[in-house]
Amino acid sequence: MRVSADRELCIQAGNCVMVAREVFDQDDEGIVVVLEDEVTGDAAEHAREAVKLCPASALRLEDR
Repeated sequence: MRVSADRELCIQAGNCVMVAREVFDQDDEGIVVVLEDEVTGDAAEHAREAVKLCPASALRLEDR
């Protein structure tokens, strides 16, 4: 599964990092950073949860 983030939409809530810290991080300004753009297994499940929890809808998942 491919993970992407629209940094322009990010509102720095940090929900993504709380549920999927192996996939997401935040830069010094709090904007989302994708650490792993291809995920499987538990990381994919965590990324799915992060997408659901993102209040700005800044995260995307695509099946490969």
